[in-house]
Amino acid sequence: MASPMYEILEIALIGLSILLSILTVELEDLLQSAISLAAMAVSIAGIYWLLSAPYVAVFQLLVYGGAVMVLFLAAIMLTVREKK
Repeated sequence: MASPMYEILEIALIGLSILLSILTVELEDLLQSAISLAAMAVSIAGIYWLLSAPYVAVFQLLVYGGAVMVLFLAAIMLTVREKK
């Protein structure tokens, strides 16, 4: 049986990942959206770690936190945005 602190941390990470996924879609600034996407990848890696899957958590950080976010940020920097 899991300890109450473990369950609280698990629920907090799940809530944080849901909040960050909503922010990723709803934010208008592309850079802030990319940062919330990276934070969501980190929180999902934390969930995997709590589920006793450290290899999947590291893979989550390397692939989504690293490669996909670099490509996403490069695409953001290459787009032409109008100044408001």
